[in-house]
Amino acid sequence: MEPIAERRSVDLNSDLGESFGAWTMGDDAAMLQLVTSANVACGFHGGDPSTMRATCRLAAENGVTVGAHVSYRDLAGFGRRSMAVPAAELRDEVIYQLAALAGMARVAGTAVRYVKPHGALYNRIVDDETQAAAVVEAVAAFDPELPLLGLAGSAVERAAVARGLRFVGEAFVDRGYRPDGTLVPRSEPGALLSEVEAIAARAVRLAADGTVEAVDGTRIAVTASSLCVHGDTPGAVAMAEAVRRGLEDAGIAVEAFV
Repeated sequence: MEPIAERRSVDLNSDLGESFGAWTMGDDAAMLQLVTSANVACGFHGGDPSTMRATCRLAAENGVTVGAHVSYRDLAGFGRRSMAVPAAELRDEVIYQLAALAGMARVAGTAVRYVKPHGALYNRIVDDETQAAAVVEAVAAFDPELPLLGLAGSAVERAAVARGLRFVGEAFVDRGYRPDGTLVPRSEPGALLSEVEAIAARAVRLAADGTVEAVDGTRIAVTASSLCVHGDTPGAVAMAEAVRRGLEDAGIAVEAFV
């Protein structure tokens, strides 16, 4: 894989709308002034009807593109527990989440424009061909014009391309990478990054030439049209501010991919 050359623009996305009832997760209002795409939780790992609608409204007010952040049905585990869900059930649960967020987005004056799986589902469909196909079938059944945002070179990318869906690769500015291009599991050292200026520099490198340093020090190629700053990461707002400033100072426009 060749590094990306002469990058002039990149999307900045964040996982938002993950508060639930009396439980508040992150500072969505601040993040929505910095990102260009919002992955809005659909109620299965986080989010509830009022949070979904409010997040979509804030996104619309800030000109931020809304995406459906679909997940395993796992509120207790925040969608971070891998689950052996039968393919047909997973397909229908993804459709259910898409329909729920689409309704809230419509009444908030916007629309769902893409899909990004969350947490354990995101990581599982990097390799699991069966679950990857189920997610792709759900998106194709709901709206085949919706792009899928995920890890380049993954099973879900292959399934999306085979089904005729647009696939958009992304990279994580605040997560550790293994030498094979996959993410370091959150249970292992080096999974989460916190040094703001280093994260900003990493974002510029990812956008400018499509490379990132893995946990073993090797530099690997990453195909990414979108960069993610997790909304639930401690200091997420400061990270997003530094990343956006760094990109713009490097002459890289920050704009939605759809």
